[in-house]
Amino acid sequence: MRGINSRTRRVGAIGLAAALAVTLVPAAAAAGRPSCSVAVLGAEKVTGVCLADLTTAGTVASGHTDPADWAGLEAPGTVNPSGVPGIQLDGYFPDTSTTNTNHGWNHDSQFVIRLPAKWNGGLVVAGPPGTREQYANDRIIGDHVLAKGYAFAATDKGNTGPELYRDGRRPGDAIMEWHFRVTQLTIAAKFAAARHYGRAPKRTYAAGTSAGGYLVRWQLEHYPWLYDGGVDWNGLLFTPQGPNLLTSLPPALRAYPRFAAGEPGAKEAMVAAGYPAESAPVWAFHHRTQWDLFQRILREELDPDYDGDTQAGTPFCAEGTGPGCDTDYDYARRPAEVHDAMRRVSLTGKLTRPLITVHGTYDALVTISRSSDVYAELANDARHRYYRVEGGHHTDGLAGAFPTLGRTMLPCFRGALDAMTAWVERGTAPPPSRTIPAGVTCAP
Repeated sequence: MRGINSRTRRVGAIGLAAALAVTLVPAAAAAGRPSCSVAVLGAEKVTGVCLADLTTAGTVASGHTDPADWAGLEAPGTVNPSGVPGIQLDGYFPDTSTTNTNHGWNHDSQFVIRLPAKWNGGLVVAGPPGTREQYANDRIIGDHVLAKGYAFAATDKGNTGPELYRDGRRPGDAIMEWHFRVTQLTIAAKFAAARHYGRAPKRTYAAGTSAGGYLVRWQLEHYPWLYDGGVDWNGLLFTPQGPNLLTSLPPALRAYPRFAAGEPGAKEAMVAAGYPAESAPVWAFHHRTQWDLFQRILREELDPDYDGDTQAGTPFCAEGTGPGCDTDYDYARRPAEVHDAMRRVSLTGKLTRPLITVHGTYDALVTISRSSDVYAELANDARHRYYRVEGGHHTDGLAGAFPTLGRTMLPCFRGALDAMTAWVERGTAPPPSRTIPAGVTCAP
């Protein structure tokens, strides 16, 4: 996308205020007949459909979700609620990038908005983890909140896939677009709900995991007036001086091959870099599928000059093989402009809305000691609750693949969502921040 700036964001906020200031008449009533289409503020394209079930129990069969988008995020056998009728809106906002191929649109900034027939007056907004798209949260967030009566909206963040760094003009632009797209969708979903139900949402929450959790933190720090609270699960952390993923991934890329070869001191090097010793059985998986990929994607986005004209480095380059090898990347030694790019996307911990963070101690991608532990210190606020979940992995798919190692995180996340709504809507403050030991029921 091109041209996102502060003026664009201000215009979006003003647009919301203007939209909600008009006389609100439900779309069906205005048309004088049942309607399955609702206007979405700022959207270039919208398609609407009335569904007997907005949860994945219905949308998988009807083709209104993409199971590939949420594959691996939940443990096998996860049971979700179902039977929530309502309207689903799919569409996209104006954008110039084309990495999202859903619906054959080949257009980024796609979104989904679900409006349940029995609405409780609330709205939950989510961005996806990693390089996934707008349906990624359907199982872990959407089904749960829809069954409780909340409207649900999700975005693809404006760029997807392993080449998202191609979007934008300068370092950090692609990530900055993530923030804008969540803000844009929040405003548009508020308008759509008001248009459909005849009244604006009373409460709005942000929720997400991994990169989506990072977006929750960012939204509450920068646009608190749009939200009443948020919940983040294993959220990413970017800080200008570190820690950030560009300081924590290269040490793993260097030490893991030595660990796999049985070299003395390699496991200790992994642990010293923040990777929990108990998570060692999943290191091979992360080395094969995630550490190298995400190091190169994020480094290319924030520090494209490191490897010259090469796009996102050389996959799995061996330690010490020369300039441009991401395994040897040293963020601390990079030029000031790289740290400036990181500063653009960094979190501060300055909260004016309540936030609940849950993070697994076995997370071997976004390691807890280099992310949420640090964010909790930055926040240091009565509005923040932080629950360290002993044995939790980065995704519950790993709990399914390694059934004797650790525990699932989804019950913790859903418990945190419920605790957040009780905090905001009933004034029931959650327990103080703590570590939830293995074997203890996973609820704040």
